Amino acid sequence: MLKKILGTIGTRYLIAFLNLMLIFINAKALGVEGVGMVGILLASVNIAVVFNGVLSGNTIVYFMNRYSMHAILLPAYAWPLPGSGIACGLMSLFGLFPNEYFADIYILSLLSSYITNNARFLLGKDKITGFNLTYMMQGGLLFFILLYFYYVANRQEVASYIYGLYITYGIAFAGSLLLLLPDLVRKEGKAVNKPFITILKEMFVYGLWGSADNTAEVLTTRLNYFLIQRFAGLSSVGLLDAGTKISESVWHISRSVSFIEYGSVAKTTDPVEQRNTTLKLFKLTFCAIAFVTVCILFIPEWVYTEYLFSPEFTGMRKVIFGLATGIVALGCNSILSSFFIGSGKIRYSAASSGVGLVTLLIAGYLLIPLYGVVGSAISTSIAFCAMLAFSLTVFCRLTGISLRAFIPDKDDLRIILKRIQKGI
Repeated sequence: MLKKILGTIGTRYLIAFLNLMLIFINAKALGVEGVGMVGILLASVNIAVVFNGVLSGNTIVYFMNRYSMHAILLPAYAWPLPGSGIACGLMSLFGLFPNEYFADIYILSLLSSYITNNARFLLGKDKITGFNLTYMMQGGLLFFILLYFYYVANRQEVASYIYGLYITYGIAFAGSLLLLLPDLVRKEGKAVNKPFITILKEMFVYGLWGSADNTAEVLTTRLNYFLIQRFAGLSSVGLLDAGTKISESVWHISRSVSFIEYGSVAKTTDPVEQRNTTLKLFKLTFCAIAFVTVCILFIPEWVYTEYLFSPEFTGMRKVIFGLATGIVALGCNSILSSFFIGSGKIRYSAASSGVGLVTLLIAGYLLIPLYGVVGSAISTSIAFCAMLAFSLTVFCRLTGISLRAFIPDKDDLRIILKRIQKGI
């Protein structure tokens, strides 16, 4: 398991490095308002993708352990067509993005959903290399494509970013489909004794909770973009987005671990094994995320304004400080959420995300008008801490353990180091 985790983390941090460089390039090429517009568009695409997760995303991995891949293929690929339309229509109705970008957001969310589907099918088949390659294609190619648009074609505009997304997503979709093709043409041995409509109903019930969970979590992480746009304009969105992207770079640790944890928990019905796996990975994640976050906090303001970005991004360090506690909290919460989802208790993960969303709305309403972008960062941290507090309470109640079990000790460190030395 550790090899899979380290490989996935390594892949994600390679992409994270390219994305970090891309943040700096975008800041120079597009300015703070351009970065803000890109942040709004990407947040809208992500919300639509999560909405499509009702019959795709993690629902795929869960049901691949129960039915054949072909039995769940049609629902997973059919739902994003109307799903993206519904999500984009609702966001447009509430004025969350400029209407001239409606078609772009719809098509990009559709492509991203299909890439996510293919990646989850690969993960469900335990093809971690193919899963990581898909992520590399989707996350890494954009850096090089935008270098061409910005500095070779000399088109330093938001439209270039959108064109780059089209090209990147198109290549990632085609590549992931090729990686999945051998499994698509191969007949599986699993017998499906249930009618298609029964399987569809089971997927919808499970996926509805999962979609509610993911939608609430994405809204908790990105709703501040729309709130700060209303109160302070695109420039503040750009500052928040840049600070958020730097702080969130540590989430690649927890996301990589949670992908592997989810697959492990979903494949066993032993509650003790599920609990122990979760505890072990929670401690590992907390130590790693806390360490990286502290390192980021030591970066002085002038590094951002004079070298990485520009004087337009003054105040970046305050934003990162406001987000720091929440970044650690959400990273740890993702491990507990993977336990709830993988063990079929997805409603608790959805409830946790709901708690975070409600907390964000209250905190944001109180803090953003008074403190602007810093208030937005602090309200996000408060929301993430509320999510973690809820998940810890539920996990302890379900498993019968105390909060002391989550505190790393010398034995945990010794076991981790021993496994790393053995290359396991």
